[in-house]
Amino acid sequence: MVKVEITRSVPNGGIISYLSEGHANYDGHGKDIVCAGVSTVTFGTVNSIEALLGIVPEHTIHEGFLKIDIPEQIEPKTFEQVQLLLESMVVMLKSIEESYGEFLTVKETIQ
Repeated sequence: MVKVEITRSVPNGGIISYLSEGHANYDGHGKDIVCAGVSTVTFGTVNSIEALLGIVPEHTIHEGFLKIDIPEQIEPKTFEQVQLLLESMVVMLKSIEESYGEFLTVKETIQ
């Protein structure tokens, strides 16, 4: 199962990090549409943040694991843009979870 944890900050509810780990095991290697979907959404989001906004989040990546931390010192307008991309990611992940909930869980926590 793939587990995604979205962490929000207390003062404003903004997303400050996300973690994706595990394998869906929906199908064999190269055919697992759940893993492919989650990877596309999570990696695509961080790539979009870097390419479109010039923000390079701290990240840890290895087989079946992705951890992204949004930098604390961002201009307010840029922070809002980062949040829009991250909220879009959450919508996409929850859509996948609705259809494939036995292979993916999306959890949100407040820090």
